[in-house]
Amino acid sequence: MPTSNGTDGKVRWGGHGLALLVLASCQLMVVLDITIVNIALPHIQSSLGFSTESLSWVVNAYTLTFGGLLLLGGRAGDILGRRRVFVSGVLLFGIASLLGGFAQNEGQLMAARAVQGVGAAIASPTALALITTTFREGPERNRAFGVFAAVSAGGGAIGLLAGGVLVEWLDWRWVLFVNVPIALLIALATPKVIRESARHPGHFDLAGALLSTLGMVSLVYGFIRASQEGWRDPFTLVSFAVAVVLLTLFVLNERRSPQPITPLHMFADRNRAGTYGIMLFLACAIFGMFFFLTLFVQNVLGFSPLRAGLAFLPISVMIALAAGAASQLLPKLGPKPLMVTGALSCAAGLAWLTQTDIHSTYLGSILGPMLLFATGMGLQFVSLTLMALSNVPDRESGAASGLLNAMQQVGGSLGLSILVTVFGTASRNEARTQVPAFLSTADPAQKAAFARTGQLPDPWGAQVLTSGVSSAFVVAALFTLVGAAIALFVIQVRPSDLARLQGNHTPSSVQKEPNG
Repeated sequence: MPTSNGTDGKVRWGGHGLALLVLASCQLMVVLDITIVNIALPHIQSSLGFSTESLSWVVNAYTLTFGGLLLLGGRAGDILGRRRVFVSGVLLFGIASLLGGFAQNEGQLMAARAVQGVGAAIASPTALALITTTFREGPERNRAFGVFAAVSAGGGAIGLLAGGVLVEWLDWRWVLFVNVPIALLIALATPKVIRESARHPGHFDLAGALLSTLGMVSLVYGFIRASQEGWRDPFTLVSFAVAVVLLTLFVLNERRSPQPITPLHMFADRNRAGTYGIMLFLACAIFGMFFFLTLFVQNVLGFSPLRAGLAFLPISVMIALAAGAASQLLPKLGPKPLMVTGALSCAAGLAWLTQTDIHSTYLGSILGPMLLFATGMGLQFVSLTLMALSNVPDRESGAASGLLNAMQQVGGSLGLSILVTVFGTASRNEARTQVPAFLSTADPAQKAAFARTGQLPDPWGAQVLTSGVSSAFVVAALFTLVGAAIALFVIQVRPSDLARLQGNHTPSSVQKEPNG
């Protein structure tokens, strides 16, 4: 049974702190699963016989269903009860992880990853919404959001570390098996420490759910396809066209529906609309930063999977520190200064990373910009999470949190596909210089190997990769600058917003229902 946290807003482990531990553990599990398989991909390829082209779908199958079904997951919690839906999503995620660990071929693993994404789409938005019904508005909720945001922002780095440890010490299958005991513990603990939220009468907007889900899946697939086959690929263009049609029909349906899955009036609030835009562009940069730095430290710096994972650990530490500082500063400064400062810090870190070359070192060229970027992430995630759910009626907090999560997943897929395209163009241009340089000095055996594989050996190959990575970081920095501009010119903090953050605004939205 949760107990009062007192009047100082501190999260204590004897009361709501246990609830926060459960909710944050779930969010960590679903977020790190986006990156935990990255380091395991070569081992998965050799074990199950994936082609290079199909291997990317080990990641994409999860991202597509996660991003595409978030809105439906948030709405399900509003109607059916958030604790009940949360536990169902966690258990589905755990079962899919178990099946994926036992996969014997490509189809089985990709199907399991897709079902994992469904479970994550159900659990993640309801976890965020449960914070609003468990913690009192003001300092108590600010700190809870700070922890949740730190986990959300740092989960990618933790996933890379966990993947390196599991692959190097055990087997690639453990990047999936590890979720099973965690999911079981979360499901067992949830009824003991989290109250059930009130069910809000209504029905599922099935047409809206279908249109939004298929539209978002088509949009995400289009960008993923573009990164692999190019922007002129017929299937890419068809995917974008289908997405435009479906999402247009979705908006028209939501305007007519008496109980829409996504109340469009939430976008009428300029702060909330701006928050969604900032999250979209921030995610564009985050996914690209992790992806390309993982390539760089392993292929250029020569790090092993474990050492590569450890290289990203400082990001998680800095995000946690920055998120904690942000939760303390929010009542005094409000979210806008933290959003602007955070976005500019991310942009500065990415601009610094554009200077990497084949002579760069981890301590001299990577660690500093990573910490600067992580500081910006921690400052922004807390502010964005609070602003997205500010002034949202309790019955709609699931939809609001689902939208925020959807912006993160769609933005990540969108941004990564754009950055991969930039990377490919810059790499091909650099290859036009490096290939003749290699051929002018290569012996017959090296020339034969190049003709057979098409892969340049180092240092020529490293130069091509580094050129592409640096160009991708330029565009990623531009994404974060767009986010800074939105924060500067769109976000407006009202006196009532500061009053809520300081805990001086009544009423509270903490639920009083008995455990059920």
